[in-house]
Amino acid sequence: MAPPAPSAPAHTTLSLFGVKPGHWRWGLAQMGTSLPALQKVKGLSFYKLLGSGQGRGFSLKPNWYRYGFMATWESPAAAEDFYQGHPLLEEYRQHTFEQYTLALRPLQAHGLWSGRNPFTQETHPSPVNAPIAVLTRASIRLTKAIDFWKNVPKASASLDHAEGLLGSIGLGEAPFVRQATFSLWRDEATMKAYAYRMAEHREVIKRTRTQGWYSEELFARFTPLSSQGTWNGEDPLAGLL
Repeated sequence: MAPPAPSAPAHTTLSLFGVKPGHWRWGLAQMGTSLPALQKVKGLSFYKLLGSGQGRGFSLKPNWYRYGFMATWESPAAAEDFYQGHPLLEEYRQHTFEQYTLALRPLQAHGLWSGRNPFTQETHPSPVNAPIAVLTRASIRLTKAIDFWKNVPKASASLDHAEGLLGSIGLGEAPFVRQATFSLWRDEATMKAYAYRMAEHREVIKRTRTQGWYSEELFARFTPLSSQGTWNGEDPLAGLL
């Protein structure tokens, strides 16, 4: 019997929205009011509405003016239909001063997010000398939250000095206990140099294993396929794709 064919990685998008000054109440409310519409979107396989923190990674300080939407789709066409014509996106445009959307091809994903791996079950090679995106997310055990927040901000701050970092943001489904960091890198080599050589990051990885901070975690890498719009006034992938 022939082995099963490898599963195709799920077409993935990440959108970041900069909320207009004075519209922060709408920004906070849309985390709940957007759900009924998203539940009816054709071809949407998995999604998360995400708040953000100040700084480049995990943060205790919320940013009321930056939100994210991460999704996987049955096909690129389903994503295109949503982004080109769905009324929810028009509402977002009315309340935001910038939008940035990445189309991503999952390369590998280990762990679970809300009990499932939404991206890919396979490991695919990274393109040589091409940008790479990384998502690290975790559900923090309540009993470990104080220890986690004592240690992780140092590693997040070290991103400020990471060579090859194009952009990074701390995202989360819930304050303090369900957190994620999404980052863009010039290439796989610079990403690995930070991950394995930066002392603060190595210490966090070690303590994650020894202290049992997480009840659920997921680590994923992606190849950016396209980018549209701006993030903090620019496209960090301009000229690189």
